Amino acid sequence: MSNVPSDLRYTPDHEWLRPGASCAVGITAFAVEQLGDITLVDLPAVGTTVEKGARFGTIESVKSVSDLYAPVSGTVTAVNGALKDSPEAVNADCYAAWMVEITPSDAGQIDTLLSADAYTATLH
Repeated sequence: MSNVPSDLRYTPDHEWLRPGASCAVGITAFAVEQLGDITLVDLPAVGTTVEKGARFGTIESVKSVSDLYAPVSGTVTAVNGALKDSPEAVNADCYAAWMVEITPSDAGQIDTLLSADAYTATLH
């Protein structure tokens, strides 16, 4: 079974969010298992406005190309530039290899995301 840290919130599309004033976002271990070896991560620029549920980037693996979806609406305040040269870091530890940080425009949207237990239940 996939590793699902209890301090994060989750989307049904297998993104995770670490709550805070600026929220780190990445993909879950389940998503990494489905994708296989990751070869490219395409992320937005700092300052980009994202909408909850809308595509904010893509992730490519040897198997496929998948869209990344914003778990909350807001502004991208940081991008993990290390993933440009080392996308395989997501395979190594998907919870350390965050992709973007988003400052939410409505912090209440965080409460609409799945808890670790609720997310785990969707995997069965």
